Amino acid sequence: MPLIAITRLRLRFHRYLPSFIVYTLLSTWQAKYTPGNLRISLLIDANLTFWTRTAWQSEAAMCAFRQAANHKQAMLKLIEWCNEASVVHWIQETPTLPDWYEAHQKMLTQGNRSFVKYPSSAHIAYEIAVPKIIVSIL
Repeated sequence: MPLIAITRLRLRFHRYLPSFIVYTLLSTWQAKYTPGNLRISLLIDANLTFWTRTAWQSEAAMCAFRQAANHKQAMLKLIEWCNEASVVHWIQETPTLPDWYEAHQKMLTQGNRSFVKYPSSAHIAYEIAVPKIIVSIL
């Protein structure tokens, strides 16, 4: 059964945005062509916040993607660039991606904070705003 993965990242400063976009494009391309990827979708939210939704054939496929060059390099940068980061995974019957509001609910109820060097008060309290869909891609 497919594994669904949701990530949410919030950049600390606008100055990180150009590099973040480059890493996002590289990681998106990498995910799309990683064996075992079934779907990928991105959301540009308000306040320098970004979400991803992916569906994978297996946890092993997702882990292979996470450890590959582009994504791994991006994650090392995001520890410094982000003040909020969280992730949630679950298994479901179909590879259909949840809508962004369901993704938000799963993040709140089942998600986990990721390590960031400079956590915001919202990150510490695990407060995640409902996404404001500015642009949804793919």
